[in-house]
Amino acid sequence: MIQLKDNERSLDGPSGTEEDLAALHSWCEVFLPGAGWVGLDPTSGLFASEGHIPLACTPHPVSAAPIAGFTDECEVEFDFSNTVTRVLEDPRVTKPYSEDQWQDILALGASVDKEFEKNDVRLTMGGEPTFVSIDDMESGQWNTDALGDDKLSLAKTLLLRIRDRFAPNGLVHYGQGKWYPGEEIPRWALGVFWRKDGEPLWTQASSLARIDKDYGHTIKDACRLSHALCTLLDIPSAHCQPAYEDALHYLQKEQSLPKNIDLLAQNVKSDLDRRRLAALIDRGISVPSGLVIPIGRGDGDKQWKSSIWPMRRERIVLIPGDSPMGLRLPLNDLPSLAKEDQELPIERDPFAPRDPLIKRTDIRFASPIPTQSELSAAEQVLLANKQIDKEFKKDPEWKEVVRTAMCIEAREGRLHIFMPPLEYLEDYIVLVAAIEEAATKLSLPVIIEGYEPPRDPRLLKLLVTPDPGVIEVNVHPSDNWEQLVETTTKLYEEARLSRLSTEKFMLDGRHTGSGGGNHITRGGASPDDSALLRRPDSFRSFITF
Repeated sequence: MIQLKDNERSLDGPSGTEEDLAALHSWCEVFLPGAGWVGLDPTSGLFASEGHIPLACTPHPVSAAPIAGFTDECEVEFDFSNTVTRVLEDPRVTKPYSEDQWQDILALGASVDKEFEKNDVRLTMGGEPTFVSIDDMESGQWNTDALGDDKLSLAKTLLLRIRDRFAPNGLVHYGQGKWYPGEEIPRWALGVFWRKDGEPLWTQASSLARIDKDYGHTIKDACRLSHALCTLLDIPSAHCQPAYEDALHYLQKEQSLPKNIDLLAQNVKSDLDRRRLAALIDRGISVPSGLVIPIGRGDGDKQWKSSIWPMRRERIVLIPGDSPMGLRLPLNDLPSLAKEDQELPIERDPFAPRDPLIKRTDIRFASPIPTQSELSAAEQVLLANKQIDKEFKKDPEWKEVVRTAMCIEAREGRLHIFMPPLEYLEDYIVLVAAIEEAATKLSLPVIIEGYEPPRDPRLLKLLVTPDPGVIEVNVHPSDNWEQLVETTTKLYEEARLSRLSTEKFMLDGRHTGSGGGNHITRGGASPDDSALLRRPDSFRSFITF
């Protein structure tokens, strides 16, 4: 019996031999009409395969003994050799190079790095490897479709393993990805963000919810969390306002439906408008979808600024749709400013030096988390929508209306927090710390969605996104070859432990890879490092070549 060393250890049971070997072995065979002789190996619990090479064949095991006769005491020397030599080994998807070839590649990468360093060439390398399910190779989501429930669940599992491997104190973010023609809704994009200085961005992993789990959270939990956040950030609780779905829009939709259609029946799921109306009726039109907290970068001694949103309909009514409420805010209904009163956002100079980010332990909040009784009282006020600011209505100062907002929404039994667009990473870090503080103290795990942290050279990110038939991982850039090899190796290990692989099979059984794009981007990790600015002559040479 010939046993070859496994390229990878088994996920479902004991792994095979650690090295190539051959050993005397026996098995039985049975003749099946139409199939011929079929070997059965009871010792291994397997059918006989290409590794079972017959040396003797007999109808009775005794006749197959390699030595027959009798023995007596005598001096004798006996030895034998049974070795395995691989005559031909085709390249595999999981092991395209021999060990000697791989060592040559590593040595070449190291030598190129030395040349780059010697000539001050500043390059980074990323990647977009793709993966497919080990257990399901037939369904559409692993062949042609971009989205699928199992794909999202496996992607979340992979993301958490990546977080634990690369950034144990990183922030898991659920964002909106690409939206192609013909697709009902945009694709999702799961990301993990972490600080280069090693400081934690998020410390309690248990306070981050899974996107595929129902925690039973409701609008009441959203109210408690919203009030706690307002307290921590020193924002008046009156500025936390409930937002409602557009009942008039959906009632108009209902009037256009035939009378004999049950909106909550299974046979109307094919229409998005009917599904929205069914969900709204099931929940209750008078129940808010979530809470809106207008928030922006403060000035002077106060870190944050906020305001009431004055609405024509005396309540915040969301734009109809399926997207998170943060993408459906009625911003056009807010008062418009005169041009002379408009405050343009202050964009950060990309060449400005970056100071070290604040340490997590140095972040301080305005007040502690409210008590349970205070949270219950705030919940009743928020649900009753009684927080209209009389002073604001009496003498409106339109220039004080903050147009960016954080949204807290209970959706499918999970609390989703839609992050507002922020210009400075320093603000995003403090806001995330407040969310974690409130979520941890109230035992309400949350999902962070909405806008990603601002682009900043002090922050790294890694994304897991869906593509037709595969899961794609956008790897964070590496500064050198050794770092790229380490990142790629760890990623493939975690993908395999998540029951994802890079192997696919064609219709005729041929073995192939899962594919993926490879791109060359001309630029740099920061404007100071960009070859476009440092060496425009090299860019001209690159283009003309």
